[in-house]
Amino acid sequence: MRVVALTRPLDLGATLGPLRRTASDPCVRIGPAEAWRATRTPEGPATQRIRVRGREAEVQAWGPGAGWLLGRAPALLGEEDDPTGFQPRHRLLAELARRLPGLRLTRSWAVMEALTASIIEQKVPGAEARYSYARLMRAFGDPAPGPAAGLRVPPAPDRLARTPYEVFHRFGLERRRAEILRRAASYARRVEECASMPPGEAAARLRALPGIGAWTAAEVVGVSHGDPDAVPVGDYHHPHMVAFALAGEERATDERMLELLEPYRGHRNRVLRLLLLSGIGPPRKAPRMALNAGLGFRSKPRVH
Repeated sequence: MRVVALTRPLDLGATLGPLRRTASDPCVRIGPAEAWRATRTPEGPATQRIRVRGREAEVQAWGPGAGWLLGRAPALLGEEDDPTGFQPRHRLLAELARRLPGLRLTRSWAVMEALTASIIEQKVPGAEARYSYARLMRAFGDPAPGPAAGLRVPPAPDRLARTPYEVFHRFGLERRRAEILRRAASYARRVEECASMPPGEAAARLRALPGIGAWTAAEVVGVSHGDPDAVPVGDYHHPHMVAFALAGEERATDERMLELLEPYRGHRNRVLRLLLLSGIGPPRKAPRMALNAGLGFRSKPRVH
């Protein structure tokens, strides 16, 4: 166990939210003041529990990789995230930053895990991707070390690599995504080496893998590296969300999104996180469910 002194406010849910790919994620559980996470480390599988108590976070860990996780707990909690230089010029961003002072950008160090989830999310509706991900984690994952009943460690890459592509059909993955996932898993050692690279170099290595484009690489380094500037170009919703929030425009292209985000270069991922947490977006015909009543905005489902 270790105690991490928090240098500024921490919203556990907002910060660790990107690690949980679905509300039924069997690998990650997040509550208002406590979170559980099962993961694979270079030293083996491990489980960690994080409990926030005022300006401290108590971190416990179990399993062969427990020491490795404890050593990187501050990065996971956003202690390495530096918001210096972020100037929310737009009134909405300024208000969101004021209302979400505990938002930090987490760094998981788990590149292969982030890549697995992002491949599953490629070019399919968000609900479908979340369903596929949860089922795959339960079927191929291992019981997590420690006392958290039902928690699963994500699948070992070698198991994903040697699984025939047709087996993935039962989890809703067609041959294209199944083959991309199997190929990426077969290069897991090279993929995990990205954790020690700068985000730009890591993204470039990831994009060298067949089937990994700009959207997937940005999604990965935004979580695995806590890259404050990662922008997943090619996302179905992001351009419309950014344009509506910052310019009142209901539809937009990637080019328009990048134009609106340019004043925030260096912190563009931070802007996206603020907007995603607000749930703001262009009007829809169907009712939308409240994401955070305290913010006074409405949410929309995410589609990849």
